[in-house]
Amino acid sequence: MISLVAASLLLYGSKVQVLNTSGKAQLIVDGKPYVVKGAGGNQYLPLLAASGGNSIRTWGADNLEPLLDEAQKLGIKVTVGIWLGHKEHGFKWDDPAQVQAQFNKTKEFVERYKNHPAVLMWGLGNEMEGFDQGDDPNVWNAIEDLAHMVKKTDPNHPTMTVIAEIGGKKVPSVMQMCPSIDILGINSYGGVQSIYDRYTKQGGTKPYIITEYGPAGTWETAKTPWGRPIEPTSTEKEKSYFEAYQANVTKHPDLCLGAYAFVWGNKQEATATWYGMFLPDGTKTAAVDAMEKAWTGKDTKYPCPKITKLTVEGDAAVDPEDVVNASLVTSDPNGDPIKVRWSLTEDGGTIGLNGDKEDVPDVIEGSVTSSSSTGATIKMPKKPGMYRLFVVVRNAHSGAAVANVPLRVRGATPISLGGKAKLPLSIYTDAGAQLPFSPSGWMGNVGSMKLGFDSTVRPHSGKTCIKWDLSATNSWGAIAWQNPEGDWGDKPGGYDLTGAKKLVVWARGENGGEELSLALGIIKSDKKYFDTAIVDGGKRKLTTLWQKFEIPLTGKDLTRVKTGLVMTLNSGEKPATVYIDDISIEP
Repeated sequence: MISLVAASLLLYGSKVQVLNTSGKAQLIVDGKPYVVKGAGGNQYLPLLAASGGNSIRTWGADNLEPLLDEAQKLGIKVTVGIWLGHKEHGFKWDDPAQVQAQFNKTKEFVERYKNHPAVLMWGLGNEMEGFDQGDDPNVWNAIEDLAHMVKKTDPNHPTMTVIAEIGGKKVPSVMQMCPSIDILGINSYGGVQSIYDRYTKQGGTKPYIITEYGPAGTWETAKTPWGRPIEPTSTEKEKSYFEAYQANVTKHPDLCLGAYAFVWGNKQEATATWYGMFLPDGTKTAAVDAMEKAWTGKDTKYPCPKITKLTVEGDAAVDPEDVVNASLVTSDPNGDPIKVRWSLTEDGGTIGLNGDKEDVPDVIEGSVTSSSSTGATIKMPKKPGMYRLFVVVRNAHSGAAVANVPLRVRGATPISLGGKAKLPLSIYTDAGAQLPFSPSGWMGNVGSMKLGFDSTVRPHSGKTCIKWDLSATNSWGAIAWQNPEGDWGDKPGGYDLTGAKKLVVWARGENGGEELSLALGIIKSDKKYFDTAIVDGGKRKLTTLWQKFEIPLTGKDLTRVKTGLVMTLNSGEKPATVYIDDISIEP
């Protein structure tokens, strides 16, 4: 016969409480004390359970049923993350319609999953407050409304919201404005060991969970002279993971309810190995060993290899086709045989914002001319630019160590991976001027469109302006200004426009009343080389006089803009003709 407890779980899921007794916070799951021994991600869950882990967190709640079912079979609880909007992605916390739609979606998720026995708690948002002061009352009022609704909808699971570190006014804002939040989730990397002291000094009284931790972030490490972050070895990261857990969960159980290591899987972010606790093929690194020791108090039976040192002889910046010699000191703790593989990849691509999707750099085939377990010889490419030399050391027990060193080939770096542009950047001034973006991406009723660059009819400045005709009625046409010409995200290119504040376009209509829409960026992240910012400037009604239109770019990730301008023209009962001039990206 099924027990009363089991029957209750099937009907209502687990009952999870946050109790505070004599100043000591505690998480209680079905009547028993529970410490979160977790990781972020949804891969390799059997290994997580076998290593002593008991929980995972997600960042979104779409199509979550299979993951919840798998977790339940393995005895793993899930913090169900519900993604909330970021202003960097265009979400407006002062827009009632957007906030209400987000509220409704959150309620749908809670109602859908609340009775699943694998659910541990609700994670409302991830770093949605931004990286400044974090004191926008619109954000925290909306979080409180969500948490209040969640507690009414599901009184059996706690609420948590997740912030990026604890600088600015984030902690006081949550303490004062979000009484319905039970737990504060904190993502912290280089500063994780001091979280408890800093949190309590800022007036933090709610129990907290470290919701992301691992090696120092790209923004916290030393840089090469050419600005690329220097990644710790997997052996150095092992220490970071273990000490972060000890400094919070072990040392301060009165306030810290547990921690989620980042990331239990593999993720391209800055490099292919920076945050991933596994290699792309699923091989574990020493970060997994660190967590097994933290969770169980015991060393793993088959530890990963160690890398003591990876160095290159001489200057890491070399001339085209120069030879670089690298040296490696590595070993296996059990003395097992190891295999070593070297590779050179491109570097210098976009570092995503808020963990956004990034390009996976290409491997430069044939560059490693000789290699062994103690070193390698690399012939650098002819093309100037930034590169990264990787070494992976494997043993026979599915364990690996990984390290890399940034390299550079001197010379004028071609604009291929978001090359830095000098601002202001003129997109069009007069006919005959060199164009940084080509108006090559035609869309809509292209057969009825005509574009000329040398119109002398009342230019805004100079001798010429652009004339754009759409001869079809009740139609539309659009033109994307692209770099490289004709590319929709399959080729490298574009410009790094970091520091730009606005896109400026001057425009007028032939007759007045023409509708012109303007935007920056169009290539989405499903393509390998995408626009890191897509900014909609809205639809403008033109007059016969020149008007200045500005699209604000402050706060946008402009590290690679492949589509400097997207302009869309709509015609009504009559054909439409517009004139455009003095297009520029301005600081």
